[in-house]
Amino acid sequence: MTSGRRAVLRLAAALGAGATLGVLATDRLAAPEQAVGAPPPTPPRGGTAGAAGPQAQAARPLPASYRLQPMTAYAPPAFRRATPPVRQRPFLSMSGVGRSMVLTFDDGPDPRYTPAILETLRRHDCRAMFFVCGETAVENPDLLREMADDGHVVGNHSWSHPLIPKLRPSRIRDELGSTSEIVERTLGTAPLWYRAPYGAWNRYSFEIGAELGMEPLAWTVDTLDWKEPAVADTIVRRVHDGAAPGAVVLSHDAGGNRAQSVTALRRYLPELLDAGYRITVPRR
Repeated sequence: MTSGRRAVLRLAAALGAGATLGVLATDRLAAPEQAVGAPPPTPPRGGTAGAAGPQAQAARPLPASYRLQPMTAYAPPAFRRATPPVRQRPFLSMSGVGRSMVLTFDDGPDPRYTPAILETLRRHDCRAMFFVCGETAVENPDLLREMADDGHVVGNHSWSHPLIPKLRPSRIRDELGSTSEIVERTLGTAPLWYRAPYGAWNRYSFEIGAELGMEPLAWTVDTLDWKEPAVADTIVRRVHDGAAPGAVVLSHDAGGNRAQSVTALRRYLPELLDAGYRITVPRR
């Protein structure tokens, strides 16, 4: 994947949000309507940075080999008026929750790697957040149910993993709305959190996310496990280097070969617990 993933999210003002586990914090360094994250110059792994979900035109480019062909039988759910405040920046971390951290996994579910991640979390009685893509979620409903049954938070990561700031508002609605619809049809409740692919947000994504009843969540620690070939030792080191109260860790359970991400989790998770960290999830 391109250097767009490496961009550190730089945001302007701190925003508070009530949660049962504490308050999520934002960074303080960017203009309010700035798209967060540097856009990658080329589509990921030959993927379709501009392809939308169920309403995509037939002439659009083929998806990358690691992504499934989006289905066309689902329409976005009805939109309700956004209730204030509409965020202008994503949350980056938790505050006021002691030695707690949040583990997040993007791009799944993937039957090759997601089950092993779920098994490791289950073994240590930990909860995490899974930001799923609609085109993979629709093909793996049992994995979505397993996530929910284990107490994990299922979030929205768009339908086909496009670069959001390059899309028209109608396409953003299609990407986010269609994925929320899949999650709601499968689990009975729509997602309450979403994450922009590549960490690239814009004003429309915040507004549309709010219309769908979702809060935006970014991260404070990027394991860079999306770089291939990934090395488990390096992933573990990055997690330890970034470990801190309130940290949100970005990893992946799909989108490529994630065997090293699975191996790394098996190592760093018990080490974080031994160091006194509590692995938890924010809730609304």
